[in-house]
Amino acid sequence: MALNVGIIGCGNISGIYLENSHRFPEFNMVACTDLDSEKAKAAAGRYGIQHISSVDEMMASPDIDIVLNLTVPHAHAAVALKAIENKKHVYTEKPLAISFDDGKKIMNEARLKQVIVGSAPDTFLGGSIQLAGKLMEEGMIGKPIGASAFMMSRGPESWHPNPDIFYHVGGGPMFDMGPYYITALVSLLGPINRITGSARITFPERTITSPKKYGEKITVQVPTHVSGILDFVNGATATITTSFDVSAARTPFIEIYGEDGTISLPDPNHFNQPLLVKRHGEEDWQEIKPEGDARDNLRGIGLADMAKAIELGKQPRANGKMALHVLEIMHGIHRSSEEGSHYMSESTCDKPPLLLKGIV
Repeated sequence: MALNVGIIGCGNISGIYLENSHRFPEFNMVACTDLDSEKAKAAAGRYGIQHISSVDEMMASPDIDIVLNLTVPHAHAAVALKAIENKKHVYTEKPLAISFDDGKKIMNEARLKQVIVGSAPDTFLGGSIQLAGKLMEEGMIGKPIGASAFMMSRGPESWHPNPDIFYHVGGGPMFDMGPYYITALVSLLGPINRITGSARITFPERTITSPKKYGEKITVQVPTHVSGILDFVNGATATITTSFDVSAARTPFIEIYGEDGTISLPDPNHFNQPLLVKRHGEEDWQEIKPEGDARDNLRGIGLADMAKAIELGKQPRANGKMALHVLEIMHGIHRSSEEGSHYMSESTCDKPPLLLKGIV
């Protein structure tokens, strides 16, 4: 039986969840609310769902099984905890919370209330990363020995209507884009136990050049060029760099290195783009395409998998435990840089099972 979903937060990301909802029979998108009631009314009218006037009313509704938490990052924890208090399952956009302590509180409360927590990103459930996982399980590149990941950009102030949040606490390239990369790595290589980081603020002030706030200045509060070294429980090591300070780069997005070869992955913010594989001794890279349209945006697949998991009494693949681990890894990179020492992770998670033939 499909579960009913209510959206809290009708900003930019809500559109793709609403547009895709018809693709996933595991849930019904039935209602939405936002602090900006006009924005919520517009979304409700456009997609034929109910407009609910307040968060409290959404939480009290007996018709809502899952709260889809699409609020701004600094509100993620408060909204998730309120949903859990009302014994509703909750699926949160990334990151799970801004602070690791809040993330732990979310998971502890969910356990006490016996509800399920899920969290974006769900891009690792797309064809690209799932195909990479299948090839690795089949021994295509042998035992994994390492990985690298790069998200190199000049920042969002030239295109985003409200780029301020990306440079305030809870923002920065690691907390904004790191979840895609670290979730992909954890889904392929498993949990991480030791972290080393180095981070800096290159430009203490940024100038907005997108139309809405053109010319306004942003005082940067968080590191904008962040590098980390990740030691995995399975013995592999990885390097990751996320930056809002780079004008140009020719780095790969993600590469997984095995004893017998390498898999080069596309941007983990996408779902079905081709992989490149080169085995030891081969001269050329082989392009392998996953099923599906390379341009397809499958956001919502994690929510659908969660709804099915609840029905079957299982844990979803994009689960809160993995999101908490990813959150700690990001904190660990920053903290290692601040303290000048290794950071040993407190949390862990299971590597999620592959999703190759439908949501089961």
